[in-house]
Amino acid sequence: MKCSGETLALLRLRMTPGLGPVLIERVLARHGSAERAIEAAEQHGAAAFLGIERIGAGRARDLAAALPRTASEAEQEVGALERLGASLVGLTDAGYPALLRTIPAAPPVLSVRGALDAEKDRLSVAVVGSRGCSAYGAEQAARFASALGMAGLTLESGGARGIDTHAHEAALRAGARTVVVLGCGLAECYPPENKALFDAVVDAGGAVISELPAHAAPEAKNFPARNRIISGMSLGTLVIEAGAKSGALITARVAAEDQGREVLVVPGRVDSAASAGCLDLIRAGAGLAVTPADVLEALEAPARHAHASTHAPRYGGTDEPPAADGHAAPAGLADLTGLSGTQRSMCDALAEPKTLDELARETGIAAEVLRAEATMLEIRRVVVREGARLRLRDAR
Repeated sequence: MKCSGETLALLRLRMTPGLGPVLIERVLARHGSAERAIEAAEQHGAAAFLGIERIGAGRARDLAAALPRTASEAEQEVGALERLGASLVGLTDAGYPALLRTIPAAPPVLSVRGALDAEKDRLSVAVVGSRGCSAYGAEQAARFASALGMAGLTLESGGARGIDTHAHEAALRAGARTVVVLGCGLAECYPPENKALFDAVVDAGGAVISELPAHAAPEAKNFPARNRIISGMSLGTLVIEAGAKSGALITARVAAEDQGREVLVVPGRVDSAASAGCLDLIRAGAGLAVTPADVLEALEAPARHAHASTHAPRYGGTDEPPAADGHAAPAGLADLTGLSGTQRSMCDALAEPKTLDELARETGIAAEVLRAEATMLEIRRVVVREGARLRLRDAR
């Protein structure tokens, strides 16, 4: 397996204890590349990390001391991936998923069994939901995944029991492309009964990927971070049958709040606990998906961005679709009907873009309440993020 020097350097940073995706992003911002960061650490020790947010003197010394050991550890990791028939894709490689590259704290490296396709994977949809799904949930997962796959979308999911598995299987039956994002390393198989499914995904030209070391176990702490990759690789996230505490709701929150992506929900029975989370999302203003055509319509604008290479998440830049001539279209209009009193107060205060801290000072609303309500307003497409600030769309 051939890797660029920068990809190997990114792998070394990932394998350095105390450096996660957030801090690696800050290290790269300081030094410009992983190779230069390692070179600076070799030459200047802890000074290479001092002054980076959340890296104090003690942590800087620990990082500088640990970094030399990662040279041999990275070689061992590359060897393990080669034995699995897998490859390593770094943040700066052309094959790295374009949509994923734009999210906050994007994975510095991905281990890939099978093949990513930078062009095809620009048009991706995430399908997520309950592990303990009902027959209705399984039916809808197969229905939507099959139709969306045949429409040319890549199906992204987590390979878990339940909705994930039904979506992957339906995509394969439809001859569509699908990608599995694991919450463990590629040398592990979780859930174990899906080994044949993962092999079939690879054989069909799809991919099984992970940001974790090859032999990382499927620990509970890995799955929330895994979820951000599923939604981050996708134009939008479709939630099918999720209970009130389902992990799929984390994916939906991250998609809307952190990544500025579409969130759509397939409705379920109003008296079913398995659909409680879905109904809550619909109440909050998430898009309603009754047919696959609803999903395609919702993803049309972000798909135009992806095709024109102008897609940007709401936290930095515009999420408005380009006009036919390739220029940005006028800003969309916000629908202010049906807002709660708190949401109305927030909108009234957004005559100019403001951070959540500024909103808290101006409105007197608690920061944790503002954070939750901001997510709901984003799902309803009332506000958009511009850097650390919220901006109100032109109201109607």
